[in-house]
Amino acid sequence: MLDDKLFLKLVLDTMPEQVVVINKEGEMVFINKGWQNFGEENDCSCGAWEKENYLFTCKKAADNGDEIGERAFKGINAVINAEQEAFYLEYPCHSDDEKRWFMMRVVPFKYSTDFYYVITHQNITERKLAEEEVQKLANIDGLTDIFNRGYFDSFLEQEWNRCKRLNMPLSLALIDLDDFKLLNDTYGHQQGDECLKQVAAVLKQYTKRPSDICARFGGEEFVLVYGNTNSEQATIIINAIVEQLKQLNICNELSLPSKTLTVSVGLASVIPCNSYKIRNMVKEADDLLYKAKTAGKNLVCAADLTVVD
Repeated sequence: MLDDKLFLKLVLDTMPEQVVVINKEGEMVFINKGWQNFGEENDCSCGAWEKENYLFTCKKAADNGDEIGERAFKGINAVINAEQEAFYLEYPCHSDDEKRWFMMRVVPFKYSTDFYYVITHQNITERKLAEEEVQKLANIDGLTDIFNRGYFDSFLEQEWNRCKRLNMPLSLALIDLDDFKLLNDTYGHQQGDECLKQVAAVLKQYTKRPSDICARFGGEEFVLVYGNTNSEQATIIINAIVEQLKQLNICNELSLPSKTLTVSVGLASVIPCNSYKIRNMVKEADDLLYKAKTAGKNLVCAADLTVVD
């Protein structure tokens, strides 16, 4: 005769999803192999997880300003309190090197006289990446083949919230092509367009991680975002970009004294917090860009912003 508990455990351990069962108080009473493996891969031991109260973990995240934690806490409680039959939540779980999405599903069941709640986390990355690829087509600048301003706005908000949640630095750089109007007037708009394409191609080489982005900010202005990157690290990257742009040796005879394409850069870095807004960071980078322009162009002006929350 089958050992019912062992049989059930073996069945659940074959599932690729992470499965945890909690009681009405939120205490974790069972985890499957998928949950254990995910915990070990993300530096959280199985034993530590088994001692956790799942609801307390969600509540702690919510109290720290984590929107996903707050939604999970409210949704699980709604199922526990029989306010809804099930709860579903799609959420990102990105690392610096990989984009990942999961679907949380919470459903109740009754065993003997007590209710329990099965929480599964299914990896839906493949589907989300396909959806994102379709969405990108509407978010790409037609000339330069990098992201447009609209996508930049949404990405910056997402990365800002991630860095805020994890208490990580975020850097933003605004890059403006010096004397671009002179280049257009001297060589024509077709050559100007080719110049923009070459600059964009260089920027793409320096935004390879999921937490990085380059976009056309408008006209001859570009923007770069680097998640989990402090001012010192970002300055090294920006200086490398500036040097590589010089190596393009794009002629601009009337732009003195260089007579070739140069750029001015405003670079702002901050650890996002409640007392500092996204618009403040963008304005700071813009002010630094203006400072670089008025100081003679062909400069990088950077600021490491310290904010007391």
